[in-house]
Parts: sequence; structure tokens; C-alpha cells
Amino acid sequence: MFVVMLKSIITFLVVFFVIRLMGKRQIGEMQPFELVITLIIAEVACIPMNDPYIPLYYGLIPILTLATLHIVLSFVSRKSVKVRKLLSGSSLIVVDKSGINYENLKKMNMNMDDLIEAVRTAGYVDFNEIAYAIIETNGQLCVVEKEQQQKRSDKESEEQSEQQKTLLPLEIIVDGKINEKNVVLSGVNEADVYKCLGDKHLKLCDILYADIRQDGNAYFSPKRSAAFCESFEISGGDNW
Repeated sequence: MFVVMLKSIITFLVVFFVIRLMGKRQIGEMQPFELVITLIIAEVACIPMNDPYIPLYYGLIPILTLATLHIVLSFVSRKSVKVRKLLSGSSLIVVDKSGINYENLKKMNMNMDDLIEAVRTAGYVDFNEIAYAIIETNGQLCVVEKEQQQKRSDKESEEQSEQQKTLLPLEIIVDGKINEKNVVLSGVNEADVYKCLGDKHLKLCDILYADIRQDGNAYFSPKRSAAFCESFEISGGDNW
């Protein structure tokens, strides 16, 4: 029993030292190679702790080896841009002034639900307010808001901001599939949606994302063309 306790304490101290050596980062802020090393360290640290008959160095040597590997890779990535891109990848713009970037979404292996969740987590519910959204190499989403194009009087700005607070976008199309439940809830005529797409020479399968607000203003982001806004007559804008 004493041996197991002693091995556990030594292993804890070594792992603690190694993690501190790797830097003060949360799991979500780690680069891919750092996350892999951390996961392996957590696994190998349990080997000598679980079995009193396994020598302590069976766990300590791999931990110290991985710590050394992390230091070497971090040093090389600081000196070489190519190595840094190989280890950490590159940031990608998933929303730009043309709308949602479908090709970059595919490169990130993300679907629209992933992007919607990330945008909401960042504090935004309206894609039309976003000028750029960038997925960083650590997986975090960085959002740049659109600038106001025209200056309004203080009163008009205050009234509009109060109105915008009550306008919650409701998803009606995601990944080329229409959400019939939300269409009914929004009170928009589904035929008008198809007519709007036809006027733009688009099909339903061409739309990556679309939503509508209580005032009837809708936002459409096709897969391979610029996003656009449309206004609809709605009858159920107060239902959500």
C-alpha cells in the first residue's frame, strides 16, 4: 500500500511539472500536437500507479520523453513557419462578406450545426451582423462584426437597437434542407421561399443556411455565391 501511495505521489509531481512546463493553456486552447501529448501523458501516467509490480520508471521515462518532444516541437515551430503550419494548421475564414464559406467549412470538417453552435457560443445569433468569422488553429472562433454604414441620430439608433434586441433569427434552411417546423412557426409562406430562390436562380440544395426574423427580413447564404437578404410577409412573427 505504501509503495502504491509513494508511486502515485511521485507520478503526480512529475506530471504536474511537465504540464507546467508545457505552458498555462486550457484544453480548448491547445494546438493539436499539444493535445495529443497531453492525452498520452495522462494514459502512461496510470500504468505504474495501477500495478504495484510495474517499476515506476516504466511511467516516468515515457512522460519525460513526451515532455522533451513537446519542447523540441515547440522550439522548431517557433523557428519554422512550415513546421508550424504542419503541426498546428492554419486559421480559416468560415464567414466573410460574401456569407458562409462552404469550401472552408469542408476543410475544417464542420457542418452548419457546428458553425451555428460556435457562433452562438461567441455571443452572436444573427449571421447578418458578422463581417468575418475565423476558426483559429486551436479551434476557437473569432468573430468580427459589421460596421454601421450610415450614422443615425441618437434617438433612431437607440430605437433600432431596442428593436433588434427582440429580433431572434429562426433557422429555416440548413445544409440544403428546409426546416418545416420552423417555417410554420415563423409564419412565412413556404412557396414564397421557393419563389425567392427561383428568382435568384437557386435551388434549395444550393442554400447552406437561411434564417428569418420577426420583422420578415431573411438572410440567405448559398454554398457557392454571395449571401443576400430578402423580406417576406409573415403572420406568426410573435410566436418565437
